[in-house]
Amino acid sequence: MKQIFFGRFPVQQATALLLFQKKGITQNLLHSLKYRGRKEISSFFGKWLGEELAELEEYQNIDMIIPVPLHKIKLKKRGYNQVEGFGKEIAKALNKPYRDDILLKVTKSDSQVFKKRLTRFHGTHTFTVAHKEALTEKHILLVDDIVTTGATLEQCAIKLLDGTQAKISLATIAIA
Repeated sequence: MKQIFFGRFPVQQATALLLFQKKGITQNLLHSLKYRGRKEISSFFGKWLGEELAELEEYQNIDMIIPVPLHKIKLKKRGYNQVEGFGKEIAKALNKPYRDDILLKVTKSDSQVFKKRLTRFHGTHTFTVAHKEALTEKHILLVDDIVTTGATLEQCAIKLLDGTQAKISLATIAIA
């Protein structure tokens, strides 16, 4: 997973729990999580990966876990952020704070699922950072449900890194 971001922004560590394949079980699970109200799937994967990361020395110096946010309209429609349980369970396993009040999505965008590869990279004004002082020289574990092109994680990481001297590691449920 780390290779996806080579030359785009500095990544300390990067991991994905599952491999996503069209019409596979991972797609079915993620669709159930995102579109069928099965938010407990997020926590299940967070517990699983959290236990794994807690055993790895490379993840012991994480200072906080930050999820990729949803826009407030999408959050209201869905009723939950699909990565919330994932991030909270990882935070619990690592005994670190889960901060969903730092990275905010300020521009509503269409689902990435239907976008072509190149158009996923537009939208650099989509995210903003609140409480920037909380990030100074911290090691952040940025969590999301799936990484395909890496555009969303890249936009988020660049916002989090801007003027903070922070370090970024990544964890996702799946990689496509």
